[in-house]
Amino acid sequence: MTDHDCTSFLQWSLPQLRMRWQGFRKVRGQVCKRISARLRELELPDFEAYRSYLEDNSDEWAVLDSFCRITISRFYRDRGLFQVLERDVLPALAEAAIARRNGEFQCWSVGCASGEEPYTLALLWDLALSRPFPSLNIRILATDADRAVIERAEKGCYAPHSLRDLPPAWTDRAFERKGSRFCITADAREKVAFMAQDVRTQMPPGLFHLILCRNLVFTYFDEALQRELLARLRDKLYEGGALVIGIKESLPQGFAGFTPWPGSRGVYRKDW
Repeated sequence: MTDHDCTSFLQWSLPQLRMRWQGFRKVRGQVCKRISARLRELELPDFEAYRSYLEDNSDEWAVLDSFCRITISRFYRDRGLFQVLERDVLPALAEAAIARRNGEFQCWSVGCASGEEPYTLALLWDLALSRPFPSLNIRILATDADRAVIERAEKGCYAPHSLRDLPPAWTDRAFERKGSRFCITADAREKVAFMAQDVRTQMPPGLFHLILCRNLVFTYFDEALQRELLARLRDKLYEGGALVIGIKESLPQGFAGFTPWPGSRGVYRKDW
């Protein structure tokens, strides 16, 4: 079974999952490895046989869908973005929350994988922003469709390479060394609540001041699904709230309701 065979299979199957091949080109090896293991498990000789199996067994599509979850993550990923959040975005949103008399600053990390993104946000607030805004308590909801990565996230322990982009002072203050792992302190963990949830089928209750939806919806899903989810994400934001997407991603062309945040890349304000 060759890379060409897997590529052809993905180009056929991904659209039926409402996903786009373009998003998987660079990460297809991870997906192809999982599918190949599934072929061995089912004792199927090749991708063409798996295609026939899918056509005869509709429940298998859910299995294939699970193979297409990409869980690449690390703390402080895209450092420049978090610096913009610290300098401009979060202070503006916090001031708006205070003006609205909100006692909590509500954030949602969509597709959180093993937790590095929401924990980074918690650390950013604790170490850089809690003092200027003492009346606000941050609450971060982190969701992912993969229950296994949610369980890892709740433990909050990571290999050293996951922390390589963090400022050294943050690592010293917010992590405890346990053998070969670095475990985030209880103070940071208590600010983040994890939930196994697929954004395509379910969204949490309530409104958020900030939604992080990076390197998921606008990379892997087809444009029609992107537009559907973007409309629903917009409805989950307070007026003037911020949506953060990946720095290499873009919103569907012509979608109304968001304005790029001045001086940032990947940050959009919900129109008032």
